[in-house]
This record gives sequence, C-alpha cells and structure tokens, in this order.
Amino acid sequence: MAQDKIILNYTHRQAGHCESGATSNLFNFYGYDVSEPMAFGIGNGLYFSYIPFLKLQFAPMISFRNFPNTVFHRSMKHLGVDAQVIKSFKTPKESMDALDRNLEKGIPTGCQVGCYNLTFFPPEYRMHYNMHNLVVFGKEDNLYHISDTVMETPQVLTWEDLARVRFAKGAFAPKGKMYWINHINGELNFKPAVKMGIQRTVHDMIKIPFWLIGAKGIHAMARDLKRWPGRYGNEKTSFYLGQILRMAEDFGTGGAGFRYIYGAFLKESGNLFINDELLEAADMMGKTANRWREFTYIGARNCKNRSKPEEDYGMLSDILHEIGNMEEQVYRKLDKIVL
Repeated sequence: MAQDKIILNYTHRQAGHCESGATSNLFNFYGYDVSEPMAFGIGNGLYFSYIPFLKLQFAPMISFRNFPNTVFHRSMKHLGVDAQVIKSFKTPKESMDALDRNLEKGIPTGCQVGCYNLTFFPPEYRMHYNMHNLVVFGKEDNLYHISDTVMETPQVLTWEDLARVRFAKGAFAPKGKMYWINHINGELNFKPAVKMGIQRTVHDMIKIPFWLIGAKGIHAMARDLKRWPGRYGNEKTSFYLGQILRMAEDFGTGGAGFRYIYGAFLKESGNLFINDELLEAADMMGKTANRWREFTYIGARNCKNRSKPEEDYGMLSDILHEIGNMEEQVYRKLDKIVL
C-alpha cells in the first residue's frame, strides 16, 4: 500500500533554464555539486533550428534549445551516470502510478509538462508550451510537492492537476515522460564529459549539412525576415517577428539566455582545466548573447511601432546575419581546442 506522506530531503534551487536546473538539482540531491551551466553544456542544451514549414501558434517553428530531455540524458551519459528516461505512458493513471512508485523508493523524479494548466504559474506565464520541466519530490495524500526552478519556492499540485500537465496536448506532447537518477558510482570525471559535450554542440551548430539548423539556420531566418514584408505584408510580418522574439526571450529561457548559460559553462570549464582558449570562447559567447539581446530589444520596438526609421526589417536581418557569423566563429574556435 502506498504511503500517505512522502517528502524527500530535496533542495529546491532556482535556475535560468528548467531542464538544466532540474538536472543540476537532481545531482545535488545525490551529493554531487554540478552547476546548472555545467549540466547545460555537458548535456548539449545549446541549439538552433528554424523550420518555416512547421508552425507553432500559427508562426514558423523556431527553437533555441535542444529537444526535451536532451540535457538530462546526455549529461548523464557523458558523465557515466546510471539514469533512466521513460518517454511515454499510455494513460495518465499509468504515469502517476509509476511516479508514486519512484517516490516510495525515495527517488525524486523529473517530469516534462505543459505550462498552460500549471496552477501555480501566474497567468502571463501560462502558454501552450509543452517542453517545460519540473521535479516531483514528495506526496501527501492528493498533493504532490513540486520543485519548479522558475519559482522562488517549492509548490504543490493535486493529482488531477499534475496528471493534466503531464498529458498536455499539442506539439511536443509530454505523454507522461519522466526521468531520474538510479545510481552514481564514485567521483565524476568532468574532462571527457566536457570534451564530448563541446564536440556534440559544435557538430549541431556548424557541421550538420542542412541549411535550417545551427548557424546556417540563423542566416536562413535572417534572409526570410527581410523578405516577409513584401511577401506577407506588415501585419503578418510583425506577427512572425513577435514569434521570433517570444522564442528568443520567453520560451524555455530563450536565445540570449541560453548563450549566457553556455558562456558560463565555457568559463567554468576554462577555470577548471586552466584553459585560456575556453575562457576566450566564453567571452566570445557572451558578446554573442549581448547581440541577441540587442536584436530582441530593437525587434520589440519594431513590433510596438516605437522603432526609429532605420530600425526596419532590413536592419534586423543584418543583425541576425551578424549573430550567425559571431556564433560560427565561437564554434570554429571550440572545434580546435584540445582538452
């Protein structure tokens, strides 16, 4: 019989990104100090894709992050940690029963959820976005104790509300997906993990021979942005630009935020391994992140009709091309670094 009250000794810490924050906190539960940037970098959180023929909320699909659970899965794989991901369940009850079994075993468990029905989110945070992550670390009767790194303190959800967000409908539907650490054997060896993480990110950002992925995808989006006014008119172009800005700043931390986190990963790794080239790459990534922020600021002014005459779609396109070039330079430098 399931216990009525289970609350694990889990430390809730806020983070910049939900999945890398959850991964870092899960490491911390087992007594290993793995920072959020380290989890993000080793786990290949950095990414870019622009898929104009797929629509998310009626606008082109854009992603600044890797696929859900990539950060957790690859950080565990690269560090040689015994962990598990169950990608889907047939029913909400089946997924909740599996979660209860983990809690009874003393295992805090990460879950992929949809944001729209998260009752502890403020209304402005609730959107149809199904790639959010949280950790469940306790249960009292019908209430579950939740660590969501967006929030300042732990939260609670009822069985019904947690089941609802775990089976949210739409793009990237979570289908009850959950993940956890089984066992960590001895000390963690960071150098090979950092090396594998950097190599995979470099591959994703400059070596995939497809023009909509990585730095190539940034240039493709820049070209389309310049064409949109003549093709679709100002109203639809403004709506599409708004989608870029939402994806860059709001959904899953956003473009600039991810670049800052990755820069912090490179800096931490450079200090850990006394590698000046990694520190230089970290500085370059920080400048790239700053340029993303400038793009979103000018883009937001444009969407609100507050922009200067020269801050048009042509200027925004030029900034994106500049960002694409800046990012490519970072990855080409990382590709040559020997650890």
